[in-house]
Amino acid sequence: MKYKLSSLAFIGILALAPTTFAQEFQGNKEQLSGLYTGKAYSPYAKRNFPERPLWGDSHLHTALSMDAGGFGNRLGLKDAYRFARGDEVTVSSGQPARLARPLDWLAVTDHSDGMGMIGDILAAAPIITKYEQGARWSKGFRAGGQEAVDSALDLIGTFSQGKIDPEMFANYSPGARRYATVWDDVINAAEEFNDPGRFTAFIGFEWTSLVKGANMHRNVIFRDGASRARQVVPYTTQEPIGSTDPLDLYKYLEEYEANTKGAAMTFAHNGNLSNGIMFPVDAQYSGRKLDKSYVEQRAKWERMYEVTQIKGDGETHPFLSPDDEFADYGTWDKGNLDLSQAKTDDMLAGEYAREALKNGLLLEKKLGTNPYKFGMIGSTDSHTSLATAEEDNFFGKHTGYEPSPERLTHPFMKNENGELFAWQMVASGYTAVWAKENTRASLFDAMDRKEVYGTTGPRMIVRFFGGWDYTDADINSRQPAVVGYEKGVPMGGDLTAAPKGKAPKFMAIAVRDPIGANLDRVQIVKGWLDTKGKTHEKVYDVAWSDGRKPAADGKLPPVGNTVDVKAANWTNTIGAAELAAVWSDPEFDPAQKAFYYVRVLEIPTPPWYVYDAFRFGTKLPKDAPTSQQERAYTTPIWYTPG
Repeated sequence: MKYKLSSLAFIGILALAPTTFAQEFQGNKEQLSGLYTGKAYSPYAKRNFPERPLWGDSHLHTALSMDAGGFGNRLGLKDAYRFARGDEVTVSSGQPARLARPLDWLAVTDHSDGMGMIGDILAAAPIITKYEQGARWSKGFRAGGQEAVDSALDLIGTFSQGKIDPEMFANYSPGARRYATVWDDVINAAEEFNDPGRFTAFIGFEWTSLVKGANMHRNVIFRDGASRARQVVPYTTQEPIGSTDPLDLYKYLEEYEANTKGAAMTFAHNGNLSNGIMFPVDAQYSGRKLDKSYVEQRAKWERMYEVTQIKGDGETHPFLSPDDEFADYGTWDKGNLDLSQAKTDDMLAGEYAREALKNGLLLEKKLGTNPYKFGMIGSTDSHTSLATAEEDNFFGKHTGYEPSPERLTHPFMKNENGELFAWQMVASGYTAVWAKENTRASLFDAMDRKEVYGTTGPRMIVRFFGGWDYTDADINSRQPAVVGYEKGVPMGGDLTAAPKGKAPKFMAIAVRDPIGANLDRVQIVKGWLDTKGKTHEKVYDVAWSDGRKPAADGKLPPVGNTVDVKAANWTNTIGAAELAAVWSDPEFDPAQKAFYYVRVLEIPTPPWYVYDAFRFGTKLPKDAPTSQQERAYTTPIWYTPG
């Protein structure tokens, strides 16, 4: 029996004779479904893997942080969330600002030490002004101009050297009523703007460990909402209730999970201002030897690493990677947080991601666990409440470096050991998370399994898979992720025990940012540990644009440069919209531990200060490069012998 019915007639029959029609309709449905015997025709049916990256910033400060509010930031928690989700805001310097495209998620991570104290300094609250330091700082801020700048620098320097009046600072410590009130504000704002499926607002903070000014900061994010987050307050560095030792931060996280049945993680601030103590190999900054407990705890809790941000790029350094022609990008190597110490070459090995990844292999062999098996992410670490990493829309590190004709002439840091200039700030970075849903739980779980990558700002799409049986046919499919997951593991995964006679095969796919620059090349960076206990690295070009051919020395010629400096523009007449390759390691040794990650390079584009020169009619700084190649870094895939 066949039915040809209008929708209204169909509804009417269901209402008048539901049993008879429904039984016959169900019978036809079962008969038709019996024809289906193989895989689903629709390639999108039955999928159970992430299908698009979700973009966000995992490290952002509002006016609650001393070194944000102290430098003139007057934008609060709600302003930060509004801006990230795509709303227009009026920034501290009075001008309007908006992102070109909204972010999918944001973690506001104000400093846990002294959170909210700057507001009372600015208000000349009695709880502050009854102390000599507080009265002096409050007076300086109210005076404005250079006196306010000097007061801010004095405040930050005094804190970084551990010389703040302990009685005054206790009012802004866990256990104090003022501190609990501020933490409630942080939680309430995140709850208000968290919109599952559309925009995720993580509850978090930055633990501000400093050792004589050497930066050991970590950011903490919670998987959970208000009901669990209210059961704790942020961990600080203030003794006796706090500590500068990461091992004590891990204990705090352990206790949080045990007591609340929730979940949390931490990740390290980029290490290029740590003076070599971010990634120890023999002993911690305190002299405590690394042991089994240290490596296990760090591996458990530090699931990601901030490889790029405004205060410099942290993938590698020319001194550490002399054969890598693209190593010198966004390099900050003048000193620690306040430049009180001169940088020495021996410090660099403890500061950069690639060297840490190599040393992680060494520590795994020695102690049984790799403490530096982290996901690679990008963050802004902006102190303006604005998550801006776009070159043509960059609002700087602090409010004093928001767009103006004068900002390029201001030194960023300066003392007898060196100088960092304003133009050396890097408009970076963002994190892409391969999560199934835009929710706290799904994003957190993807971060936990390290299926993440960082970029210096552009939103290029990057996939990276490792296995043993990928073929060129797999990469030529318009659905490469399907076979990527079927035959291997994604970024953040592990390969073990190579089949006899086989080398690992990696599938790398990169698609340009839809409103950004074309791609120059895709590279795979390999690091390994030889049988003598020595680490090595090598960079392979695996896919590139424009039909170039490697020279006799194996190096690929430059892609070219279309940057028009005077017009602050470039053209996509070179490069490729997408690049992909299946690559097998030609020097694979199944007995050696190794890691592999992808680095994607765009064609040259103008840095943010070229846009400044064009828009304000100012001169470019001397020695400032007029083009750069922005990039993405994936989390590695690790190989461990059987």
